[in-house]
Amino acid sequence: MDMVSNMYHSKVSENGYLCSVCIANYNGVQFLEKCIDSVLKQEGVPGIVEIIVHDDASIDESVSLIQSRYSQVKLIVSENNVGFCVSNNRMVAVAKGTFILLLNNDAVLHKNALKTLYNASEKFGEGIFGLPQYDADSGELIDIGSTFDPFLNPIPNKDRNRQDVGMIIGACLWLTKTLWDKLGGFPEWFGSLAEDMYLCCSARLLGYPVKALSESGFDHWVGRSLGGGKIIQNRRLSTTFRRRIKSERNKTYVMLICYPLISLWLIFPLHILTLCIEGIALSLIRRDPKIWKEIYWNCIKEVWSKRTRLWQWRRQVQQLKCLPQRSFFYPFSIFPHKLRMMLKHGLPNVAD
Repeated sequence: MDMVSNMYHSKVSENGYLCSVCIANYNGVQFLEKCIDSVLKQEGVPGIVEIIVHDDASIDESVSLIQSRYSQVKLIVSENNVGFCVSNNRMVAVAKGTFILLLNNDAVLHKNALKTLYNASEKFGEGIFGLPQYDADSGELIDIGSTFDPFLNPIPNKDRNRQDVGMIIGACLWLTKTLWDKLGGFPEWFGSLAEDMYLCCSARLLGYPVKALSESGFDHWVGRSLGGGKIIQNRRLSTTFRRRIKSERNKTYVMLICYPLISLWLIFPLHILTLCIEGIALSLIRRDPKIWKEIYWNCIKEVWSKRTRLWQWRRQVQQLKCLPQRSFFYPFSIFPHKLRMMLKHGLPNVAD
């Protein structure tokens, strides 16, 4: 603790850590060294950051790499593949830091990232904070957080003057452990995708800010695990069945849990209708009935089968709500983002 500057003393936990960096890993051996090294090389936070890696039953050399090279890393090895939500929940449960940084195994922090995030917490208080996201291959700015359209499709924000956003990507997401516990962490039944959307929407409902910072940043190999993701360098739209199945289903879950009731009555039927139209149209144009059956019809079936759980979860979240409906929709745009993207980039390719 003698190495710690005075500015951090009041925020260091009783266990001696300012921040716990939680890295969920599955078969990420090609990325892990750069990811962990970027944490170890952070400026301005010496000796007060712990690193936790949850290995999700990888079949590559991830575990042996960490064991041989990074003795300071707390390694949790799962016997079974449990998914991103469970992995992060397990890490935060044992984390000793005052702050939590969720970091993808394929993300690399810029040198002053932790200091930038800490300074934002000091300035704005409790909330969820994120950094500019850059494509690791091209260096192109991908987004500085995201806003939403009415159907919870994330819209990349590239305006450095806009800090209040709808969500921060879970690849690099900062908050206090206290706030994480208050929000209940990630719903483990989501599996993966849109868990960051849920966390940010829940935080905003409770009156906590969700802010994207214009300084520092992180580099990210987007879409390497599930395929698809953000549009880089004006490439055509592409996704995978695995990603689209989860994203359509889980963002519908978030809508049902987090939308204020009057808005939900108005928007949810339109959401289901647009899903049906989109799914049938894509299936007909691509001549692939699998698109409708496995992505869109599956989404509707999953929502119906989990209706009791979704209603119970909604009651838990909504009873804590303190944000007015108008304020909740502040980071939303009216025009459907999917339509804008198809007009610009054409119909998406859906790969196996």
